[in-house]
Amino acid sequence: MRDRTAVFVVFALNGAALGSWAPRTPALSERVDASPGVFGLALLGASVGMLLAASVSGRLIERYGARAVVAGSTIIACAALPMIGFATSVVLLAGALFVLGASVGALDVAMNVAGVEVERRSGRAIMPILHAGFSFGALAGSVAAGFAASHQWSPGRHLTVAALAALVVLAFVIAAVPGARPEHAEPVEKPRVAPIKRPVLWLLAAIALFSAIAEGASSDWSALLMTSVHGVGEGAAAFAYSGFALAMALARLAGAWLQNRFGATRALAVGAGIAAAGLVLAALTRVPVFGFVGFALAGAGLAAAFPIALSLAGASGKRADGTGGERELAFVTAIAYTGFLAGPPLIGGIAQVTSLSVSFLFVGLTAALIVPSAVAAARAGKREEMVEPVAR
Repeated sequence: MRDRTAVFVVFALNGAALGSWAPRTPALSERVDASPGVFGLALLGASVGMLLAASVSGRLIERYGARAVVAGSTIIACAALPMIGFATSVVLLAGALFVLGASVGALDVAMNVAGVEVERRSGRAIMPILHAGFSFGALAGSVAAGFAASHQWSPGRHLTVAALAALVVLAFVIAAVPGARPEHAEPVEKPRVAPIKRPVLWLLAAIALFSAIAEGASSDWSALLMTSVHGVGEGAAAFAYSGFALAMALARLAGAWLQNRFGATRALAVGAGIAAAGLVLAALTRVPVFGFVGFALAGAGLAAAFPIALSLAGASGKRADGTGGERELAFVTAIAYTGFLAGPPLIGGIAQVTSLSVSFLFVGLTAALIVPSAVAAARAGKREEMVEPVAR
């Protein structure tokens, strides 16, 4: 139970890092005197850093263990937060965001590897609950950021305090995080199959990718849809994503029960159906309340997709000695990050040539594609088991 609590806290710290700096973008943009277009390019630094780190972190975790990577990446992230707050130019801000993105990307993979280890120890699915920790951490970080902004704290002061608080919390929980440096007494009998050669991992990556595209679209475009299509005010429109995020956090608390009760494939399929219906409702209706309901349904439906996909990826890499899954998790995570990176611009391009409503119909279709991907992943996993013994 102690290890589960520790990993939950690490997930929350990761979410808090995002929730702390993202709401301060207006002040950061003003500080570096950047136009919206130039500031948007600076923000790409975080996404690029996350993508690059996620692609190599599996090997680091294999060599040093999840606990060491969790500790190191969190410390680097805490160092990057004040760098963001005190940046005085676009170049410095982009560099600081790259460092933060890289550290958070490595932390993301490492904490999920630790979460898979907790699942293996308990024998029950708990990954959605751990990801709820991320959601609540992001919510807490954003509330703290709002408090700091309302009290005229500079980004530098605010993010320095946030970083110090995170380091204190990390010091209390890191010893209980599973995943010490692995020591294999015997070499693996056969060469491991590279993740890129395993269809099941490509299908799990597709689930995570589709979920990331839908989540990114809801995050970046929901408010604009509510103002331009539903005609609500800018202040009220912000609650569309708030409802999405809160519904996702609460649904993740129940996601583990659903997975244990009905199985991963059914949980993914039902959730994807709910998410797709919610996004289509938000796109087609002209009644504002249905728009808000639609985004809440989307958040609830997508809640389990990403954590279950990562849980299954880690499980697919389990070795005979009970370890493994690091590279498989990193592979799926890296592909999913391309959804967060490319999804929002893609939605904007579709909206440019058609309309924002049509672009959200596309997002709803993307969420629905999780259903056949989940079924195909389950079948691919069974085919791999029939081909045993395959050393991973």
